[in-house]
Amino acid sequence: MLDRALDLLFPPRCICCNASGSALCLRCAPATAPLRRIAFGIEIRALAPYDGLWRRAVIALKDGRRDIAAALGERLGAALQAEDRYLVGIPTSAVRRMRRGFDGGELLAQLAASCDGRRASRSLIFAARDRQRGRSRAERLVARGRFRAATEILAGTSITLVDDVCTTGTTLADAARTLREHGAIVERALVVALTDCTRKRGAR
Repeated sequence: MLDRALDLLFPPRCICCNASGSALCLRCAPATAPLRRIAFGIEIRALAPYDGLWRRAVIALKDGRRDIAAALGERLGAALQAEDRYLVGIPTSAVRRMRRGFDGGELLAQLAASCDGRRASRSLIFAARDRQRGRSRAERLVARGRFRAATEILAGTSITLVDDVCTTGTTLADAARTLREHGAIVERALVVALTDCTRKRGAR
């Protein structure tokens, strides 16, 4: 209710052209076919490469911009496929959540799910004391055990992971491993951006 009132008083404006209506307008960031990558047995779909306007949007999300979260959540919701029935966001640390005022991955999953009547669950808890940002690729690849299950996962539940950006895929793989240990089926992920987009758009 408060968010809607604020939107009426201060409508969101595109971070690129400043047009009113959305923090990420279709003229500046048109909808395109998703990027696809297979990593650690997970099919990862992304709205765009991590550069330009999309990089700015992800950084703004990490800085606590709720208007950006709403725009990205809507875009992710439009990119959902029939198989994406149950969404789980990748959580961040309690410190970052407190600083931003929300958990980016979890909020994106909830917003995307609300666009098309899907289900989203806070099924993971960030349990690591370390952080991926600033790590080399080799260090990222050996990192694991960063999550624990927050709620009981029904055996056989097909889950699509949701996050803001994917670099090596190790964070998604670690989250998938935790959920699989509780009987879930995790074969897909949906993210805002991929940092390595050497593969052609739409290619696996």
